[in-house]
Amino acid sequence: MIEWNEETTIGANIETVWALFSDKHIQKIMPKVEEHTCIEKSEQEVGAKHQQKYREGKRVETYIVETLAYEDLPELKRKRIAFVIGKAFEVDLTFTLQKLDETHTKFVYAGQNKGVNFLGRAMIKLGNQKSNLKVVEEFLQLVEQEALKMTS
Repeated sequence: MIEWNEETTIGANIETVWALFSDKHIQKIMPKVEEHTCIEKSEQEVGAKHQQKYREGKRVETYIVETLAYEDLPELKRKRIAFVIGKAFEVDLTFTLQKLDETHTKFVYAGQNKGVNFLGRAMIKLGNQKSNLKVVEEFLQLVEQEALKMTS
């Protein structure tokens, strides 16, 4: 199993950053997601389900993303999602935003990826921890870049 809990401070208002996690803007911060369609409940509800199509090279994976937690308070926003990709990996992600002031937001990105079968577990064991951390850091940077674009 791979786990992470990384944070950064973004020079943007919490509402601006939070908007990036909405259905309307999700592809800005997850460019490999080709399709993101709500199929159950609404995007602001625990239990909401979305069908996603994710491109990795020439392959497109289709899977269901379930919202496990959703908080939208003025000072704190949190969304937790989970899905199984490629019938091999169970992914659990949490995006937490904390208002520091009117123009700064703390963004915490936590998650875990675990193999659900022999192939998935073997691939995680053989995977490079450094490259996994690089993917997490790139995501933090992308969220920050997109938030700053929306403020300018």
